[in-house]
Amino acid sequence: MPAVAPSPGSSPLRAAWTSASIAASLAVTLTGALTLHAMGRRLWCACGSWSPWSWDIWSRHNSQHLIDPYTFTHVLHGAVYYLLLWAVCRGRWPSLRAFLALTAEVVWEVVENTNTVITAYRESTIALNYSGDSILNSVSDVGAFALGYTGAIVLPVWVSLAGFLATEAALLLTIHDSLLLNVLMLLHPVTAIKAWQMGR
Repeated sequence: MPAVAPSPGSSPLRAAWTSASIAASLAVTLTGALTLHAMGRRLWCACGSWSPWSWDIWSRHNSQHLIDPYTFTHVLHGAVYYLLLWAVCRGRWPSLRAFLALTAEVVWEVVENTNTVITAYRESTIALNYSGDSILNSVSDVGAFALGYTGAIVLPVWVSLAGFLATEAALLLTIHDSLLLNVLMLLHPVTAIKAWQMGR
């Protein structure tokens, strides 16, 4: 997607989410959903319940409905990606950065649902019964990511940082997991941390 220079006086939000970047992002999200379908992912939870959320990370409903505790980690993804791309691009090409960030999130949603990564989650984290995401859960995660990215655009840095830390703390207290802890356990499992997470 070509980088479109923001018009003079345009807001940071409009500079990032132009009509072109929104259309391209929706196309990438749809492509990701179709890819997950081709991989054999279910559209929705096999339980048949159409409740939009599930809060029990130990149940078969986790990652199968629209919203679950890990939805909040995808909001944090958005803030982190915004910061990284802003630092790399020195604030230039806002619409291209938004598109690249969302594309990276969609790619992760696909990779996350491969057998290799599902097995890694089961072996290294507390997601012992993780069987992948439903397609609509993945699409919802991309939406949560876009919300986090947009929040990082419009909020002061200190508010974004405070929100990040508060979300991490809330997740640690409620489900014994968080974005940073999940990344750590996936890349370098720590037995003592896993035991604490599982209440041992």
